[in-house]
Amino acid sequence: MANLAEIKNNRKSSKTASNFNTGGLIQLSERNFPFLHRDISWLSFNYRVLQEAKDPGVPLFERIKFLAIYSSNLDEFFRVRMANHRNLLRVSKKTKKELDIDPKQLIKDIQSIVDKQQEEFSRIFEQEIIPELKNHNIYLLRRMELDKEQKAFVETFFKEHLLPFVQPVLLVKNKIRPFLNNAALYLTVLLQDKENPNAEHEFAIVKIPSDHLPRFIKLPSSSNRHDLIFLDDIVRHSVSWMFPGYDILDTYSIKLTRDAELYIDDEFSGDLIQKIKESLIKRQVGPASRFVYDREIPNDLLEFLKEAFDLDRYDLLQEGRYHNNFDFFQFPDFGMAHLKNPPMPPIPYQPLEESTDFWRCLRERDHLLHVPYHSYTSVVRFFEEAAKDPKVTHIKVIQYRVARKSRIMQAVQDAVKAGKQVSVFIEVKARFDEEANLEWGEKLEEAGVTVHYSFPGVKVHSKLALVRRLEESGPRMYTYLSTGNFHEDTAKVYSDFGLFSADERLAGEVARVFSFLETVKVPQQGFEHLLVGQFNLRTELERLIDFEIEQARAGQRAEIILKINSLQDQEMIERLYRASQAGVKVQLIIRGICSLVPGIPGISENITASSIVDRYLEHARVFIFYHGGEELIYLSSADWMVRNLSFRVETAFPVYATHIRNQIRDLIAIQLNDNVKARIIDRDSSNEYRRDKSDLAVRSQMETYYYLRRQAEKLGKLMSKTDG
Repeated sequence: MANLAEIKNNRKSSKTASNFNTGGLIQLSERNFPFLHRDISWLSFNYRVLQEAKDPGVPLFERIKFLAIYSSNLDEFFRVRMANHRNLLRVSKKTKKELDIDPKQLIKDIQSIVDKQQEEFSRIFEQEIIPELKNHNIYLLRRMELDKEQKAFVETFFKEHLLPFVQPVLLVKNKIRPFLNNAALYLTVLLQDKENPNAEHEFAIVKIPSDHLPRFIKLPSSSNRHDLIFLDDIVRHSVSWMFPGYDILDTYSIKLTRDAELYIDDEFSGDLIQKIKESLIKRQVGPASRFVYDREIPNDLLEFLKEAFDLDRYDLLQEGRYHNNFDFFQFPDFGMAHLKNPPMPPIPYQPLEESTDFWRCLRERDHLLHVPYHSYTSVVRFFEEAAKDPKVTHIKVIQYRVARKSRIMQAVQDAVKAGKQVSVFIEVKARFDEEANLEWGEKLEEAGVTVHYSFPGVKVHSKLALVRRLEESGPRMYTYLSTGNFHEDTAKVYSDFGLFSADERLAGEVARVFSFLETVKVPQQGFEHLLVGQFNLRTELERLIDFEIEQARAGQRAEIILKINSLQDQEMIERLYRASQAGVKVQLIIRGICSLVPGIPGISENITASSIVDRYLEHARVFIFYHGGEELIYLSSADWMVRNLSFRVETAFPVYATHIRNQIRDLIAIQLNDNVKARIIDRDSSNEYRRDKSDLAVRSQMETYYYLRRQAEKLGKLMSKTDG
């Protein structure tokens, strides 16, 4: 394969990484082709989130929100991915040799990238966000900036609200150390004994109770300004009261993040659900995966903390003065709507929302919903209509993540009361939603719903629902197939496709998926239309790529367009490289991880890749194959990662209706032409914004909204004429 020597040289020469450029970290895969480690690529994605925070064209409060998203993402990354790498450090040398990368070097590379990103985070916050807030008379004050009235307020607030929670502890060398709660905020305090000023400094910790109180506290201020203070700084101001025999020399913030993995010895024996419940209890006391500290902390204090809390250098990560910056989600807006994104109210999907005969509309033709641009009302109505319709006999749905308050879950409970057979498959291994899903499972069982739970060794990630209805012509099935979860809250911010259909080709095979989930028996009939994980998903995708390769080699037009969240599976990447070398035009729209390296001469010069980060989270998966002019279009729940293609029940479903195929082509074309929010994914991971020679700015999420609104207006006029 051409130009591998260049990749090898980069690999040998680069020992550090930049948050802007990860080109030197490109590895060679087990199959000897260019491959960017998934976690290095993910950090590049999270930097794209940080780019939104520093973009002056983004409204101020939205920039603050992107600081929160970046921080929340990073916190989860350390709890899951970094914890895994830390565990690999402890395995035997023999096992390490079998790994595709040295975990110690990978940890160093990750920490180098994150350190640089954290420095930029602090710069954005302190040098851009704070001054811009002041321009709008919003002042985030430090304790030394408080006036007399504000100091009195802070001292009273501390005594009335914080005192029961701060938990001051003097740290004594070689004594039992206090337990640091996962992701809790603490101040370390540098102390000097008042009666013995020549004695060595002493240390203490004090909890910042952000789990009980808001992180941002409004202060008394004049009518023309808004003053705020971090909860942290209220504790800083008051810390001297907790240590009356000492002078407070300084304070520094710290936070410990703990491993979030559920360690289950054996999923295949015993009660899996009970094992998950027991593991959830242990999660909050898991081993350290990251110890975050104020970069201004003195070395002697840091060394003391390392010893006191049994940390090593791989646990340490410096940040700015404040941690848990995902609390910026709570930042008050003071009613200043002009500093937020302009409203984009969901577009009603009139054919289903206004229909007097919901099922007839589904029989007549397929319907595509594109949330959050479209209202989610039609999905909720699908379940509520089924629950109350006396002709409906069965309702089935897969739940991966469930909203705390869910009209859909209420509808399935109502359906049971109405005498219908209702089956819900709940995936309780959905990370960080395990507890909520278990609670819903118990609640549904109490209501009489038949609940099926996770498989050992496999996650069920398909997004499917099925309704069986008795009609004059006999039993008929209606289905809803989606790229996103049945979750009323995330449907407001996650961009997903959902297909309503009564097409027997689709509904029949969806029923087959549910039979497998409920009986764990392989269906007697295979899948001809759906691509289903554990059955034909991987093999059919490989076949479709290979067909494009054959077409290109025969001198025919060959094209592939993939819109996915993540591309990491080595077998699929190798096939895409082969497709590029054969002359297949490959266009990728990838929000997150992209281990494939586009644009390398002789390897991937026919592959382009971009990523769009904007006000909505791009979550839909779309696979388009030119296929000799037949053009096959699939929507899917599956990313192209090893876990999705090999260890999950995923579904990709074909789009047969011409009007929906045309709409999807238009929407994908809009994204491919984005020259405002699209970033180029290239061999340097530079995250440069894609710009072109066009005088017209194309911001794909805005263009999508107005495209769908125009379609809704045309449809509304057509429906009015028909009614007339």
